[in-house]
Amino acid sequence: MNDKIWYKLSRVIIKAGKMPFPVTNTLIELLQNVVTVEQAKFIIRVYNRKPNMNLDEIKKKSDLDDDSLMKMLDKLQYKGVIVGTQSMSTGITVYRLQPPFPGMFEFQLMRPGEGEREKKLARLFDTIFREMGLLTSKNYDNLIPQFKNFPPVDRVVPVEKEVNSGSEVILSREDVKKIIDKYDDIAVALCYCRHEKDLIAEPCEIDAPRTNCFLFGKTAKFCIEKDFANSITKDEALKVLREAEDAGLVHKAFHIHQDPERDFEAICNCCNCCCGVFQLFDKGAMPFHTISNYLAEVDDDNCIGCGTCVEKCPMHAIDLEDGLAVVEEERCIGCGVCAHHCPEDAIHLKRSGLRDVFIPPKKIEIG
Repeated sequence: MNDKIWYKLSRVIIKAGKMPFPVTNTLIELLQNVVTVEQAKFIIRVYNRKPNMNLDEIKKKSDLDDDSLMKMLDKLQYKGVIVGTQSMSTGITVYRLQPPFPGMFEFQLMRPGEGEREKKLARLFDTIFREMGLLTSKNYDNLIPQFKNFPPVDRVVPVEKEVNSGSEVILSREDVKKIIDKYDDIAVALCYCRHEKDLIAEPCEIDAPRTNCFLFGKTAKFCIEKDFANSITKDEALKVLREAEDAGLVHKAFHIHQDPERDFEAICNCCNCCCGVFQLFDKGAMPFHTISNYLAEVDDDNCIGCGTCVEKCPMHAIDLEDGLAVVEEERCIGCGVCAHHCPEDAIHLKRSGLRDVFIPPKKIEIG
């Protein structure tokens, strides 16, 4: 009977997100280490139709009395399985069930614990990502076209403030400093991706800062209240931002409900050796799918072929040809890391217009 409960829970949680996830024994084991049987039954009963519900809607589906219901919701929120935030339009609190990724992965590893439970969760997430790579490769020709129907996970926000002409300033939705300035409630959290890698003894290859994931607005309030993150001022956030840029990290913005027309929910500062999105791509699990408005452009007259951009590019989109840097535009995500670190100021960002960047993953050879 319990096996059916965990299978149903897996299906309900996967359905809460927009990314395809298979139900595997590893995912079931992960959920068994996060929620109790009682909590699993509650989630299945209440969230089997939709992932976002207000309290009145939950009461209609729950068989718990009011006091027990609030205790249940509080426990699931503290665990990062459900996120309760106020709707900006109505002021009513909406309790949103979290999908595996992005969602539960971040919350399970956002606190700085290093005990056996955290290490086990990190190993399980790593195994899930690897299993997904194998499953994608087995069905590569069928799955890759289907991935194009799913929305981009994030938006790349460039490092540079101005484009190549020096006259067109990046729009506010594309300038991370202006995004930070927009919000009064800002939180900073431990990078769950680097934390996962530390827990499985595969630490960040560039030893990037660990506490530099930003949360905004109602999501920031929730994470501060539930001890997932700490409040931070705008000046403190800008200092963290500069450290991230100097470390060669990519600014990746996440919108509410993965809708680029809605407000920002978070900004991660990502290295390609740890970031969950980069890792899913590198492990062959799914394409790298993002939104960008820029492309890197090389000034041949200033380029000395030092190779700094080749080393720094997180997408391996730059090579040296005849002693000059050459950008493979189909792989460029317009992050500006190459431009920020070029010692000769030989690379800039040019505005490309909105691009839905879709890069298929490598196909893993299965022996």
